[in-house]
Amino acid sequence: MSDEILSQLITMSRHLGDPALDYVILGEGNTSARIDEATFWVKASGVELRTIEASGFVRVRFDRVLALLEAGDLSDEEVRQGLTAARVDPAATARPSVETVLHGLALQLDGVNFVGHTHPTVVNAILCSQKAEEAIAGRLFPDEIVYCSPAPAYVPYTDPGLPLARGVREVLRRYLEEYGERPKVILMQNHGLIALGHTPEEVESITAMCVKAARVLLGTYALGGPHFMSPQDVERIHTRPDEAYRRRKLGR
Repeated sequence: MSDEILSQLITMSRHLGDPALDYVILGEGNTSARIDEATFWVKASGVELRTIEASGFVRVRFDRVLALLEAGDLSDEEVRQGLTAARVDPAATARPSVETVLHGLALQLDGVNFVGHTHPTVVNAILCSQKAEEAIAGRLFPDEIVYCSPAPAYVPYTDPGLPLARGVREVLRRYLEEYGERPKVILMQNHGLIALGHTPEEVESITAMCVKAARVLLGTYALGGPHFMSPQDVERIHTRPDEAYRRRKLGR
């Protein structure tokens, strides 16, 4: 089971790291996958997604990773030590990504088995702008809703690593209260996006649709700005039986 999941994760990661897609360059981005209730795979620091192999992932324990969320103020060195201690194999030399806590948190959400965090240029062109939150405040077309849920979870800029994981935890709590379900997309100001999927294919599809939506959004500003779908129309698409069927066929 663990080897099969790792193989799927490698394939997904290389796809997300394909230079032609412009999702990441160099060592940007990280990915993860749930193995079982106790452990998950996460990308090691300093490894490129486009060429990643099995040695580029570290198996870590949920309980030790998530314990860092409640550990109070920690120095960078203390976080590093905590992530090192979370490795299943104490003899492993690869260092878990600085975003490991964020991945552990995301993989605890209902139905999330795979996570892909990328920095697409076109998405960051929006997230690094003065009007980022305003620009992503609505949905533009039906398939954006089908693939990416009624709304993204938006996280103001936070220092990557443990502070970001804590910020995302609070945003997810509010999102679940407002929508009654988890998001499929987390957008992080001045940083990038996270796709939350039941399968590797869903993570890939969500990321691709986010990139398309970002291109469409940027194009709307040449003609006066976005005309968002109404909340009623968004809800209609999200709850249509035929669209629910499509979501099931897509993996979730």
